Amino acid sequence: MKRAIFPGSFDPITLGHYDIIKRGVTLFDEIIVAIGINADKNYMFSLEERVKFIQDTFADEPKIKVTTYKGLTVDYCKEINVEFILRGLRNPADFEFEKAIAHTNRDLAPIETIFLLTSAQTSYIASSIVRDVIRNNGDYTKLVPNNVRVK
Repeated sequence: MKRAIFPGSFDPITLGHYDIIKRGVTLFDEIIVAIGINADKNYMFSLEERVKFIQDTFADEPKIKVTTYKGLTVDYCKEINVEFILRGLRNPADFEFEKAIAHTNRDLAPIETIFLLTSAQTSYIASSIVRDVIRNNGDYTKLVPNNVRVK
């Protein structure tokens, strides 16, 4: 069984994340959307909200699981016996950043990173942009799955 982890903070999950996850499901038997917990970060949405957004978005997709973890992604991969990390690339800057992480991860563990290019329609979307739109009372609904709603 080929399993991949798709790690991130998902604060919140965006249509870009959604695109990568839906396309990743065609490549793997299971995608584990893993929300990393970083005590130094100030999140807009609570961990519980982020988990629920993702669970609700993929409620009809049994090949997608949602978990949370602390520490290094490669250590979590070893812990849950996952050999692949799935990552999305929006632009050349993403590639350079993700390439360095992928090389480091491979030095630390026998984990392969698989990159998917985001679709043209979602390549400009980033969680930080979505948060800024939300903070400024803009229409964020065009950038996130239907289940992501601000109270």
